[in-house]
Amino acid sequence: VQLQASGGGLVQAGGSLRVSCAASGRTSSIYATAWFRQAPGKEREFVAAINWRVGSTYYAQSVRGRFTISRHNAKNTVYLEMNNLKPEDTAVYYCAADLQILTQDAPDYDYWGQGTQVTVSS
Repeated sequence: VQLQASGGGLVQAGGSLRVSCAASGRTSSIYATAWFRQAPGKEREFVAAINWRVGSTYYAQSVRGRFTISRHNAKNTVYLEMNNLKPEDTAVYYCAADLQILTQDAPDYDYWGQGTQVTVSS
């Protein structure tokens, strides 16, 4: 499985941004895709995840109500719509996928895309 993240950029606080994660390869075997983020000097943290089989979604408390994860089946692409962005959302955002489980722990994911930078100015 290969993952290609895109869509990061610079936005003012209160604004919106959408990042995308396009999957290729063994996409029919993917069980879950998640977004993680890592700010400078901080550990990588879970943001959101989606179960490809049933579409259930999960969010970190810090983004619940502001971020929405979704999947476009035909395009094998997972989106993270980010609204009401805050400066503390500034980070490199990574998408990850796994063929067997959905967790909030980064080491559990076997496949990773490159990061995309999201910067929120105050």
